[in-house]
Amino acid sequence: MSISFSHDHVGISVTSGDLDATIGWYSSKLGFTVDQRFDSHGTTFVYIVSGDVKIELLAGASNRQAPAGDVLTSMDPSRLHHFCVAVADLDETVSHLRDLDVELIGGPMEVAQIGQRIAFITDNLGNIIELAEPGTWPAGRQD
Repeated sequence: MSISFSHDHVGISVTSGDLDATIGWYSSKLGFTVDQRFDSHGTTFVYIVSGDVKIELLAGASNRQAPAGDVLTSMDPSRLHHFCVAVADLDETVSHLRDLDVELIGGPMEVAQIGQRIAFITDNLGNIIELAEPGTWPAGRQD
């Protein structure tokens, strides 16, 4: 038997005190909207979406991780390194994010081995987000 996978979401742990600010950051900087919000097992869960990208914010962390300031020196084995979202035009996206005071921590750079241009930003908590052009999935992908 072969198992078939498709991507569903990325989960990010936040403190209860950071939850609303994190929702606000993803909404104002990246255009995400709240899809669901509920409490279960002592934790507040918030699903935010933009296009076919879904992020689950889990408000139950007891402390914050130290923010990453430079993608090339951020290899900490105790944390998820980054998640990646595809963008249609990297230069346009980077320009728009700079207008919203979102700083790059790496790139834009060409990675010839994978045929992509990439850049890196961090969210309000320092989680690293890779922006990739083009994405690695073919257009019109069916899950």
